[in-house]
Amino acid sequence: MNIRKCTVVIIKRGAEYLVGRIPYSTELRWSGSPYDAWKTREKEKAQAVAHVVGGDLWLFNPIAGQLREITK
Repeated sequence: MNIRKCTVVIIKRGAEYLVGRIPYSTELRWSGSPYDAWKTREKEKAQAVAHVVGGDLWLFNPIAGQLREITK
């Protein structure tokens, strides 16, 4: 397995990571752990969501436990 292919884009706002939308609600769920975060490999999709929620994009590799902010 190529560990680089496990790297995903997640959204962080303050000290919390976006998990998703609460079912049947317009509220968002946040978590203190990047392991709980909504994950995607599509940077453009993540940018659109981050813009709406006021968050920043981070690269996260759950296998290695590495977390790094994506610079603008």
